Amino acid sequence: MSVMFYVVPGFILAVALAMAFVTVRRWLRLRRAWRGGLTAEARCLRVFTTTHGGGESRVRTGLHHVYEFTARDGRRVRFEQEDGPATVLEGDVVTVYYTDGPEVVATAHRPGDVKAVAGVIGILAFLGVVVVFCVGFMVSFHEFAAL
Repeated sequence: MSVMFYVVPGFILAVALAMAFVTVRRWLRLRRAWRGGLTAEARCLRVFTTTHGGGESRVRTGLHHVYEFTARDGRRVRFEQEDGPATVLEGDVVTVYYTDGPEVVATAHRPGDVKAVAGVIGILAFLGVVVVFCVGFMVSFHEFAAL
């Protein structure tokens, strides 16, 4: 029975670390695309919004853009990006920054914005608290069980 006091926090710990890894990897990929030096003209194919929440909770609306461009090697690349500027409409042409290779990573928005950096830091801080709590819980239980 006491193994559950290690398995459950260990699972939560693993999920939190995986989420931190995915968050940092995504942010670094977008920064690498921005600094990669390759640019192309992309057309905005679609603009749509998504809403989260409602009822008793706060409603958050996100603006999404779908872009398409031709990479340097002739491939047509289509990607979606969240939280873009409301001034970009369907049919508009924007400059995208991308990385070359088998998996093209592209962005039309500057990843170094204060909002994006604050979001990454906020997510990592929250996940850090979860990790510290899980480790502290397991250590405390181990000490208590040893008595």
